[in-house]
Amino acid sequence: MSAALPRIAVLAALLGSALALAAAPSAMPASYDWVRHTTSESAAQGVDGAWLARLGFVLFGVAVAALSALAARRWGIAGASAHALFGVGMLATAAFSHRPWDHAAPYDRTEDLLHSLAATTVGIAFAAGVVAVALRRRPPAAARRAFDGAAIAVSVAIPLAMTAADSQAGLLQRAMFAIAYAWYGAEALRTD
Repeated sequence: MSAALPRIAVLAALLGSALALAAAPSAMPASYDWVRHTTSESAAQGVDGAWLARLGFVLFGVAVAALSALAARRWGIAGASAHALFGVGMLATAAFSHRPWDHAAPYDRTEDLLHSLAATTVGIAFAAGVVAVALRRRPPAAARRAFDGAAIAVSVAIPLAMTAADSQAGLLQRAMFAIAYAWYGAEALRTD
């Protein structure tokens, strides 16, 4: 088996995830607004079409968990473990759904809480994993360090901005996802 095949599979899963999450708003009822509502809300409990966003979460989780195994030597135990936790957390966000954006709709509070815990874990794991990987980079290439720094800053700043500007939460979260896809994609392409 070619050494490139696992990286190609990771890249394909990342691309499939990004496409599923980009297409998910088109499967939502008319009251869904992709600028205001998050990806988690496009995978919400009891919502027709939520399977598409959940598929995006599953593919993202599988891709990152696989990449964690492939890059374990380069990332080190701390980096690989944090990113593996990101992958498992993404799978949990698919298994446990967010409450619907229509606050009058019925939902399971425990499932919503579990989704929130999983999503929080994903965010923390990404930031911690990027820090751990950045600290191991040898030699510390300026461009890679800058991208790592930007990814860390975005992973902290955007969730705070989402709280302050909830009418833009979906747009902000999608920007954060784009940075994560780019970071993981770049890592999947690395051969050193």
